[in-house]
Amino acid sequence: MVLLTLGILLFAFVHFIPSLAPALKTNALTRLGEGGYKGIFSLLLLGSFGLIIFGWRSVEPSAVYLPPPGLHKVALGLLALAFLLMAVSARNSRLKLLIRHPQLTGVALWGFSHLLLNGDNRSIVLFGGMLVWAVIEIFAINRREGVWIKTAPPSWGAEVVTLVIAAVTIAVVVYIHPWISGMPVW
Repeated sequence: MVLLTLGILLFAFVHFIPSLAPALKTNALTRLGEGGYKGIFSLLLLGSFGLIIFGWRSVEPSAVYLPPPGLHKVALGLLALAFLLMAVSARNSRLKLLIRHPQLTGVALWGFSHLLLNGDNRSIVLFGGMLVWAVIEIFAINRREGVWIKTAPPSWGAEVVTLVIAAVTIAVVVYIHPWISGMPVW
């Protein structure tokens, strides 16, 4: 459980630097340059993913709570919405007029929905940790950026393309999920 926890903490720490410690980021940019900063940022994130993956695989799951079976379909719906929000984050979408941070909101929904589906110790650390990180990051970015300035809505054609991208992403994740986690989606 130590590796998994360290992976989540490293992931969060690296992402918190721009939002909670902008002076540290500025210092690093001054000393390392943009390429050096991005390189170290990327290496630390890769390291966090390695810790998360090896940590996940090294922990024998033990039940902490029994997930409510009646919420399985609700959780799957929230997961679909999470992936839609993650797809929206990279594109101009009308959803961005309603949700300021679609990617972080998607990660939070992803974490929450997985907690509805899994009640074991390692799931609580991974999905709960990502949920907590995303919520804190949303508040930190809002504080740093101030007033939310909304953009003009895209064409309906662009909105349809975003929905298709989200649908394809969901289909791929459903297909590869058993190999990633060892668990089928259904």
